[in-house]
Amino acid sequence: MILVTGANGQLGALTLAALRVRKSDAVGGSRTPGEGMRHVDFDKPSTIDLTGVTTLVLVSAGYAEDDVVVGRHADVVAAAVRDGVRHIIYTSLTGSGDHLGFALAHRASERLVMDSGLGWTILRNGLYAELFGALLMWDGGMLESAFGAGALAAVAREDLADVAAIVAHDAPRHAGRVYDLVGTPVTAGVVAAQLQAGHRTIGLGEYRRRLLDTPGLLPFQPPMLSSIATSVRHGFLAASGTDLQDLLDHPARDTLTVAAAAARAARPHAA
Repeated sequence: MILVTGANGQLGALTLAALRVRKSDAVGGSRTPGEGMRHVDFDKPSTIDLTGVTTLVLVSAGYAEDDVVVGRHADVVAAAVRDGVRHIIYTSLTGSGDHLGFALAHRASERLVMDSGLGWTILRNGLYAELFGALLMWDGGMLESAFGAGALAAVAREDLADVAAIVAHDAPRHAGRVYDLVGTPVTAGVVAAQLQAGHRTIGLGEYRRRLLDTPGLLPFQPPMLSSIATSVRHGFLAASGTDLQDLLDHPARDTLTVAAAAARAARPHAA
């Protein structure tokens, strides 16, 4: 049986759905489980029961400080060893993102998985096209960003879920492999043109100020988002690769279309 963690999250839910399309014996795990799911709360290790699971798709439990994220993953890996899981698939971060503000938690978690003594596969996911589009800011009919003319080798979230399902469906075939899953580079200017809007670049200092003034952001999020902006702006996340398309059983989704749809959805109704 395959278990997908974070099954009520966006990537986890898509991965579970893709596994079911492929008729895999799969179940979801979540801190808020729905019907047919297991209760798996990374912040309550006693709830992590992986009995009967042969392949674990460990969807990264980000959105916290590094020590919290790595601690969560350590508890899951320990439970996998205890309960007889044979293979862990971990959704990590593209290798070109080593300098990003949230890379350390991913690399430390990769090490936990690789040192577990279990079979493993690392999926180094590129940044989502949906995220790139959503981070563009509307000012009337104009889009603003701190990305400048820099490109991001973005990936549609649904493609990453499909790859996770493909790998999990035949995990032994992918044992000991690290896949770098990046897509077609896209720029803020091209997204703006797709939406028949202009694009204006703002400075990184202005972007950080706006983030710090944004209600609801947690303390670790402004530096995390700023690190994405400067990395795109200065060309560190633009390199493409072949692993994504080599693994997919269909053509990769068009990242420009996905990013533009996310930007359009984020536009204030009054704009």
